[in-house]
Amino acid sequence: MVKAVAVLKSETVNGTVFFSQEGDGPVQVNGELKGLKQGLHGFHIHEFGDNTNGCISAGAHFNPDQKDHGGPTDEERHVGDLGNVTANAEGVAKINISDKLISLCGCNSIIGRTIVVHADPDDLGKGGHDLSKMTGNAGGRLACAVIGLAQPN
Repeated sequence: MVKAVAVLKSETVNGTVFFSQEGDGPVQVNGELKGLKQGLHGFHIHEFGDNTNGCISAGAHFNPDQKDHGGPTDEERHVGDLGNVTANAEGVAKINISDKLISLCGCNSIIGRTIVVHADPDDLGKGGHDLSKMTGNAGGRLACAVIGLAQPN
């Protein structure tokens, strides 16, 4: 079992996201984000673990196969496309995602990359906007964190 963690902190949004993977199985993504506006927020792995200029320096979505943006169950998607998280009326989003493309080892490893929560919903590449096929038109980057190895239990 490989485990990783990311601690997101910004002026408004904070939370912790945990990642775990057993063998070659899917990565389990669990956690909680607080301080969001109610509703959907794009949730993606970005290509670099560089936050020297805030979340902007994390680069684009992690996309080693050079595909168009899509939803987490789509065949055509970036490896880092995890869809949306949903914040309740109190601004809390509980995260419980299982994803088969990201990995904690090998060529699709997300260790050392950045997790980002966005201001707006991810249209999953189906919105018809110029940015739909690149970013899901998910808006600004509210909070981010580098994904690091976690201690095994």
